[in-house]
Amino acid sequence: MAEFLRIRRAGIGPAEVGLPIGPGVRRTPGLRREELAALSGVSVDYYTRIEQGRETAPSDAVLGALARALRLTDDEHIHLLALADRTAGRSPRHRPADSKPVRPGLRLLLESVRPSPAYVLDEVNNVLAANLEGLALMPGLGDWPLAARNTIRYTFLHVAARTLFADWDRVARNSVAQLRSAQPASPGPVADLVDEVSESSTEFAALWRRHEVWVKRGGETAFRHPLIGQVTLANEVLHHAGDAQRMLFYQAPPGTAEHDALVLLSMACQNADTP
Repeated sequence: MAEFLRIRRAGIGPAEVGLPIGPGVRRTPGLRREELAALSGVSVDYYTRIEQGRETAPSDAVLGALARALRLTDDEHIHLLALADRTAGRSPRHRPADSKPVRPGLRLLLESVRPSPAYVLDEVNNVLAANLEGLALMPGLGDWPLAARNTIRYTFLHVAARTLFADWDRVARNSVAQLRSAQPASPGPVADLVDEVSESSTEFAALWRRHEVWVKRGGETAFRHPLIGQVTLANEVLHHAGDAQRMLFYQAPPGTAEHDALVLLSMACQNADTP
């Protein structure tokens, strides 16, 4: 929590919150502690104790004031509250249920949305299940053992990902921010994945230190696929109530070149000897 606040304070300038910059050179990047304390309505000493890790149980009202002063997004505010629960030793207020085996209904849904590539993911982006198009959309993912299939691991550690994602930098940054949002409720699995990927990817380690938080709810992803070429696909995320699983699928409107590309991908899956 203290590190998150320090990084967020350093990332927002006085002009962004309506404060004069003043004369002279500022030695502190972003806001000074006293400026953030004044904007939040708390004493400088109290905020300093929070940022130094000596105050471990600030109230939700204080955290809300800090979130407003730092211009945090809703996702970042929720993340701050979750970090505060963990720091104070409280039960997480947004705790997902334990992940369970993928239900038959979800597996049927994976087949029903074909030729749209689709996956069932857990809180740290382990691929619990996928249809054939989903494996084919990410070349090489299906070659990994089931336990190793993870979209974040794939993005940073698989050589094919660099050319597959047309905007790799954005995909990489968003995937790390998504993982950061899962950290308070699933610290163990997140820490294991962070340690593993950081050891092999300095880019991942640098993005992780930025403490960016973002919850994926849908958007677009541009691909440069070796079989179907350059396509931009819409993606949607469906959260399954009662556990930590969510379904991610890519789609395109019928009659478009992108949908034709997905049909081609699906035909290739059916003709190939794909496990």
